[in-house]
Amino acid sequence: VGLHSCGFWRPKSLLDMARFTLSFNSRHRKKHQDSRTLWKHEAVQKYLETLSKEYQQVSHLLNADSINDFEQRTLRRRCADLSPIAAAFQEIKEAEREVQELETMCRELDSRDEKQLLELALEEKETLDKKTNMLCRKLFQLLVPKEKHDRSPVILEVTAGRTTGGDICQQFTKEIFEMYQNYADYKRWNFDVVNYTPAEIGGLHHAAAHISGDDVYRHLKYEGGTHRVQRIPETGLSSRMQRIHTGTMSVIVLPQPEEVDVKVDPKDLRIDTFRAKGAGGQHVNKTDSAVRIVHLPTGLAVECQQERSQQMNKEIALRTLRAKLYQQIIEKQLSQEQSARKLQV
Repeated sequence: VGLHSCGFWRPKSLLDMARFTLSFNSRHRKKHQDSRTLWKHEAVQKYLETLSKEYQQVSHLLNADSINDFEQRTLRRRCADLSPIAAAFQEIKEAEREVQELETMCRELDSRDEKQLLELALEEKETLDKKTNMLCRKLFQLLVPKEKHDRSPVILEVTAGRTTGGDICQQFTKEIFEMYQNYADYKRWNFDVVNYTPAEIGGLHHAAAHISGDDVYRHLKYEGGTHRVQRIPETGLSSRMQRIHTGTMSVIVLPQPEEVDVKVDPKDLRIDTFRAKGAGGQHVNKTDSAVRIVHLPTGLAVECQQERSQQMNKEIALRTLRAKLYQQIIEKQLSQEQSARKLQV
């Protein structure tokens, strides 16, 4: 490497010129440099190697016949957590090997007669660098700890305002429920209606659904709250009738606990049966298939009338009750955390 007569630095070869250009462009990619620097850290490499080996061990254990259902369920969850990390780790390793091969080839092609082939190799190297940067960012996003209930299914409820809104509010509640149903279909989640109480004029008083799939609670945990709907009457009415009519409806999202998360003593339950209301033909008028369960210590009540079988309605209602009891536990924990934080502030 030498200095030009005008004082500018001059590379001694096309490869040096390409390296200078790539290094200059990389200065404008600070966010990528952070990920690449972290990726090359020895402790990070050891940690990723450990996770990759654990993934291989878990995959091997899943194929064994000696494990029971509980162990298999635990291993599947761990395998699902490790699979994207191991895949990204191997992809980055493969991309780095390809870059090393290209650099070796570029050193052998360091002549002006092979300029076109050298330029193609350098373009390929830049493409691989971009791919590696993207994979590094993806990998470190996967390593960020998830919240406790992000992967849980949920119970989603919508309720029209009892004292305001009238038929407009009930219609809006129905549209919101259908929106979530369409969104679940778009995300390829299972959307099972637990309770559905229609209004007389085509709207909806209350509805609840059990939604299961990939990371359901992570996508829906911020949906809970109260929504306001306003209606402006048509023109031509008197000034008294042209006031804006306001109604409300609420959305509740509860993480669905596992069977072992909440233990419900059968002695604490009062189970009532009654005839279902709504669509369903003559069946709803002949059998007491609907179930209402009251948890006596807390006063919580749930009901289900969607299935023709009383036993199935009972199971769904118990599942919903566990979710509500679990929500009370979560709210108590959050209240304790907030109280502790206030004391510190």
